[in-house]
Amino acid sequence: MTVKAFQDYYPDHLSYCYGCGRLNEHGHHLQSTWDGDETVAHFTPAPYHISIPGYVYGGLLASLIDCHGTGSAAAAAYRAEGRAMDSEPARRFLTASLHVDYLKPTPLGPELELRGRIAEVKGRKVVVDITLSAAGEVCVKGRVVAVQVPEAYVLQMLGES
Repeated sequence: MTVKAFQDYYPDHLSYCYGCGRLNEHGHHLQSTWDGDETVAHFTPAPYHISIPGYVYGGLLASLIDCHGTGSAAAAAYRAEGRAMDSEPARRFLTASLHVDYLKPTPLGPELELRGRIAEVKGRKVVVDITLSAAGEVCVKGRVVAVQVPEAYVLQMLGES
């Protein structure tokens, strides 16, 4: 049985994010899922995701933490409400704050693993703590404070306001 990623539940009009949007042909297509009480995603950087020879560009790492964080926030909101991710109204989150600590250079080559832990779900805000590992070593830690996109903003994006 194939597990659908959180991002696969996003409605089409909310699926164009460069980091995780399934409808962005140039994006990273990050896919996040539950692994018990943690969220997990994997990404293998391409050779052009380089900073200095042999290492991944830090902006890409921040982007992955950002998108895994907002996807995890959406999943946590549904879970907190006891709802399936394909139920209406759709929950979509944007980053209010992104904090990234680079602990060591991230090698270019191995698959990266992102693991998220939900630190807080309160109203429209979800806080997610994330680690990014390469070859089993944590290279980056991050914290994403995500806020739910208001319905009025979604309607404005659709031109229905």
